[in-house]
Amino acid sequence: MKAAFFDLDKTVIAKASIAAFGRPFYKGGLINRRLIARSVVSQIIYLHLGASEQKLARVRESMLALTKGWDRDLIREIVREALEETVEPIIYAEALDLIEAHRAAGHKVYLVSASPEEIVEPLAEHLGVDGCIATRAVVDDQGRYAGEMEFYAYGPFKAEAMRALADAEGLDLAASSAYSDSYTDLPMLEAVGHPVAVNPDRVLAKVAKEREWEVMQFTKPVRLRDRVSVPSWSTTAAAAGVTAVATAGALVAWRMARRVNA
Repeated sequence: MKAAFFDLDKTVIAKASIAAFGRPFYKGGLINRRLIARSVVSQIIYLHLGASEQKLARVRESMLALTKGWDRDLIREIVREALEETVEPIIYAEALDLIEAHRAAGHKVYLVSASPEEIVEPLAEHLGVDGCIATRAVVDDQGRYAGEMEFYAYGPFKAEAMRALADAEGLDLAASSAYSDSYTDLPMLEAVGHPVAVNPDRVLAKVAKEREWEVMQFTKPVRLRDRVSVPSWSTTAAAAGVTAVATAGALVAWRMARRVNA
């Protein structure tokens, strides 16, 4: 069976997911305004300069220190309550088109992210995909973060988790696709037969050009509910909207099939 693996930040959504939840965590009493400001600065650096192993290592260590003692169930509750308001407006329409096309073709679809599973799992459910690979923290007997990491979904570890998932689910990675923006995800892209660089950083863009990988630019954040809602006052308009969506989906699927089967 074929599958499609999507990196999350700057591939499916237009911001770093951890930074996007700064305000909900502040409202929940977990962080202060100074930390929100730091997350905004980090977001600007990430968007314009891209990720690096050193930067991500610093973020990882800072997050472990920051979240030590946090109640995991509280985090899950905050994320689920804030998901629609926080993440929906920054989901790329182009990513949703591809997800829909892969699902229409009968492919399994997974999010693969270094962000915590408490953020990635609810988003995967919200998008209706088949599952996710995400970072897992060590939790103590009281259900609180212990300041250590059980699994870090980064770099080669993403690829290892994808291969383990493929073995468990009977997925054909050679016939599958992967999408990411960062050169740190080269192992993830190399693990499949159809890698795609999305909004690539400078290093990934160079690699994609050298290896003749497909490059895509996602530029249109959209609310998920705006794509599926139709006016209740007009059955005719609703039918026309459904037809338009189906036609667009068919065109995307056709384009994807041509690329995948090339």
